[in-house]
Amino acid sequence: MTARVIAVSLDGRHRFSKPNALSITLLAGLGVAGDAHAGATVKHRSRVARDPTVPNLRQVHLLQAELIEELAAKGFTLAPGDIGENVTTSGLDLLALPQGTLLRLGQAALLRVTGLRNPCLQLNKFAPGLMAATLDRTPDGKLVRKAGIMAVVEQGGEVHPGDAIAVTLPEGARRSLEPV
Repeated sequence: MTARVIAVSLDGRHRFSKPNALSITLLAGLGVAGDAHAGATVKHRSRVARDPTVPNLRQVHLLQAELIEELAAKGFTLAPGDIGENVTTSGLDLLALPQGTLLRLGQAALLRVTGLRNPCLQLNKFAPGLMAATLDRTPDGKLVRKAGIMAVVEQGGEVHPGDAIAVTLPEGARRSLEPV
């Protein structure tokens, strides 16, 4: 199966869910044009309160549609954009990607994967029990965060539902994703 963009979403205000759009424009070094989380420095409100000068490693939030399907089987009704992602994907195991992976979305946009989204209690405000449903454990007890990945924009461009996603893995030693 070819990896594809299923939906794109943005919101100019700091709200939990993001409405879907016909397209989004990614801006190099900033994120999604018109989105509240765009910027060279951190925009997540709790992180701004700690240190507003920290580089923004969370410019674009990606979530695999396969998680939406998994959560539906557990009784949660979610649609693309509902848990704040900018890009909903299909056919690509985002959580298995190492740090530094490059994702080409469509013809021009290029993202560099920075880490995992750390599920927060706002998930439970959206649907009780959703935070726990986005967490799992490996057989050896390691915590698995399934609420998507974060990336920065290396090269800007338009992204539309249906766009192909090309993956370029980093050279050398590969580092597993950690929360950013």
